[in-house]
Amino acid sequence: MFNTLVTGLATGALYAIVAMVFNMMYSTSKVLSLTAGHVAMLGGVFGAWMITGLGFPVWVAFPLTLLIGGAFGLLSELVAIRRVLASGNEHLWVLSTLALGTVVQHLMALWWGTEPKPFPRLIPQDFSAGPWDQKYWLPIALAALSAAGLAFFYRRTMLGRVFTAVAEDPFAARAQGIAVERIRAMSFAMAGMLGAMAGFFAGQLTFAFFALGMWLTLSGFIALAAGGLGSNAGALVGGLLLGLLGAFSTHFFGAEQQQTVSVGLLLLVLLVKPAGLFGKGTVRHV
Repeated sequence: MFNTLVTGLATGALYAIVAMVFNMMYSTSKVLSLTAGHVAMLGGVFGAWMITGLGFPVWVAFPLTLLIGGAFGLLSELVAIRRVLASGNEHLWVLSTLALGTVVQHLMALWWGTEPKPFPRLIPQDFSAGPWDQKYWLPIALAALSAAGLAFFYRRTMLGRVFTAVAEDPFAARAQGIAVERIRAMSFAMAGMLGAMAGFFAGQLTFAFFALGMWLTLSGFIALAAGGLGSNAGALVGGLLLGLLGAFSTHFFGAEQQQTVSVGLLLLVLLVKPAGLFGKGTVRHV
């Protein structure tokens, strides 16, 4: 039972980080980019390739993986977001981001292969550690540090306040001389780095697998909706809740019921509290 608990927390931590990636992208663009889970997949695949395939040490592979994630985040903003927002079509981003994620996923399948491959050990540790293995506590620690770090960034740093200003009112921010497009691109690059970091640190848990992109995107979205759009604390709680429900449903009812429980959680939260556990409802003046 304890192993199930730890597995659920670790998996939920990964969902939570993907939900935070959603939040970072949404904050400056008001777009829920469907590439949020794919950047985590890229972090796992490229991290495994650089360590096992190229023989890079972890301290070299990790920053290179972050650069790849940042580059993909920036690419997604340039290719799938910027032109769509400029066209004035509010909903076309659903297709553009989905198309980009699908293309990247298929390209990774052609290059990396369609079978899950093991991710190398990041820290020397015996495999008999059980629930205290690094594959569990690394994503949990990263999720907690990410939530705390993002809270500090947005509230205590000048750049974070600029991000907040753009998120609250991009027109007023532009009137104050802020380059809104540049800030939006920067937020996507930072979100890409965070997603790649998640894939890198959770690689031992999920393996390096091309098909993780869409699964993580869906799970991260459910965690985001449950916790509340725009709240990183809500993303953390929603992700952990989703991971625990999935782990215990697998333990008691079998893996085939995991997706049912996930979607059931989303429906339940939306019925009881449509804005999410930590979300704030919007007021429409008429």
